[in-house]
Amino acid sequence: MNTVTLTLDEIHTLARAALLKAGSNEEMANCVADTVTRAERDGSHSHGLFRIPGYVASLVSGKVNGNANPKVEHITPVMIRCDADNAYAPLAHARCLDQLAEAAKTYGIAMAQITRSHHFAALWPETETLAEKGLVAFTCVNYMPMVAPYGAKEKVYGTNPISFAWPREGSTPVVFDMATSAMAMGDIQVAARDGKTLPSGVGLNEAGEPTTDPKDIDPNTGGGMILPFGGYKGSHISMMVELLAGPLMGQTVSFETEKTDNNDGGPPAGGQFILAMSPEITSGTADWGTGADSLFDKLKSFDGVRLPGERRHKNRQDTGPRSINAELVKTVSDLG
Repeated sequence: MNTVTLTLDEIHTLARAALLKAGSNEEMANCVADTVTRAERDGSHSHGLFRIPGYVASLVSGKVNGNANPKVEHITPVMIRCDADNAYAPLAHARCLDQLAEAAKTYGIAMAQITRSHHFAALWPETETLAEKGLVAFTCVNYMPMVAPYGAKEKVYGTNPISFAWPREGSTPVVFDMATSAMAMGDIQVAARDGKTLPSGVGLNEAGEPTTDPKDIDPNTGGGMILPFGGYKGSHISMMVELLAGPLMGQTVSFETEKTDNNDGGPPAGGQFILAMSPEITSGTADWGTGADSLFDKLKSFDGVRLPGERRHKNRQDTGPRSINAELVKTVSDLG
């Protein structure tokens, strides 16, 4: 694979230029470019510049509102609703996360309901932002049908990622962000681009047969489907995400979302569920971190155990240039 090196500022400029040319306003282009740059900084390549062509496609097709102006309202003191106005999710987050954090710090727990949003990025930026404000956070989104429920050979669920973050005094938060499918769709697409095979158990081809070829698994290129992680356990967690991010938010589940999507390659419209909790209020003590730290210390005492998020936080200490797929850089440059 041929690569080129770009500074973090160059990555941000490249992403921003492509979004602006495709019709995004300044605020949304900056929010998305920031999310993309953070992903490349932290080594989450499948959610970095790799996503820009999909972002651009949905702007050009008109599915995403390039001049979106998300509105935030308090339905109750602890329930915030953000109508994203068909914006990309990072713009909605910029409008509502501070208000969500304030509500959680006041009342102990608060929820954000994001509707008519197009989520195409990693989930950890949202939960990590809340954890850096001293809050425990959880979020999830559904997507387009790409995953077969346990025992089935038909796409019903999205990859349906979840993210959880725990704040730590004087240290980086513990954060995980994971698809409830055996592998994230972006990682499958990157493997296909780079000519790699996948481990067994990741997915099925169009005929419902097991395969390790990412091009056959990808519903967009081969008509296949991904399997849930952990068999029926992952399948049930994926169902939970469908319900939390769909009907609970007044939005559709993945296989219903597909019926109204224009298939331009960009993210569909949907909902996002975000929960924020104040550990100081819920535990009733200012010493709430002690028990958690003892668990983290125990885990780190084992050889081979790494706390969730540690690798990303280590990667971001390097502020130097990043190696990016050369063909991808050319594609994004042409878009801009």
